[in-house]
Amino acid sequence: MTQDFRLKTQDLTTRCTWAGTDPLYIKYHDEEWGKPVYDDQTLFEFLILEGAQAGLSWITILRRRENYRKAFANFDVQKVAAFNEQDVERLLNDLGIIRNKLKVNAAILNARLFIEIQKEFGSFYNYIWAYIPGQKTIENNIQKMSDVPASTEISDRMSKDMKKRGFKFFGTTICYAFMQATGMVNDHLMNCCAR
Repeated sequence: MTQDFRLKTQDLTTRCTWAGTDPLYIKYHDEEWGKPVYDDQTLFEFLILEGAQAGLSWITILRRRENYRKAFANFDVQKVAAFNEQDVERLLNDLGIIRNKLKVNAAILNARLFIEIQKEFGSFYNYIWAYIPGQKTIENNIQKMSDVPASTEISDRMSKDMKKRGFKFFGTTICYAFMQATGMVNDHLMNCCAR
C-alpha cells in the first residue's frame, strides 16, 4: 500500500504535507516558501530566522516571527550590526524569541558580515543568487516529500564560502532551507497549489 504524500485541506487544495493544518503554516507555505526573494532586507530576515531555527522546527520560529521583527529592529541589518552587549542582554531576556546566547551573538555577527558582502558585491542578493545558474529558481521535480534533499552541491559550496567569511549557524542544511525559503529552489510538490 502506498502512502498519499499530499495534504488536502478543507477547501480540497493540495499542498505539501509539511504545511499541516496550522493557518500560519499554510499561509507561509502558500505565499512565501519557494517564492524568489530579491531584496536584501528579506534575505537578511531569513538569514536570522533560519539561524534561529537550527535544531528546532520551522513552525516554532514562524510563531515567533513578529517577536523577532521587533527584537531585531525590523530586520534592519545596519541596526542589528550595531547591537552591543546591552542589546545581547535584552535579547537573552526576550521571552518572544529563542534565547540562545550562541544564536543571538551569531545573528549580530552575521549582520556585520552581511554588510561586508553588500560592500563587496553591491548587494547580498548579487552574492547569494550568483550560486544559482542563470540566477533563476531551480525547479525541482518533487513527487513526494522524501524526494526533497536536505542539502545539495550548491548549498555545500554556499555554506562553505559563508563559513570561510565567518558566518555562524549556516551549515549546508540550514543553507538549503534558506535557499528553499527564498525561492532559490522550488521544492513544492509537482501537484501543490503553491507550485
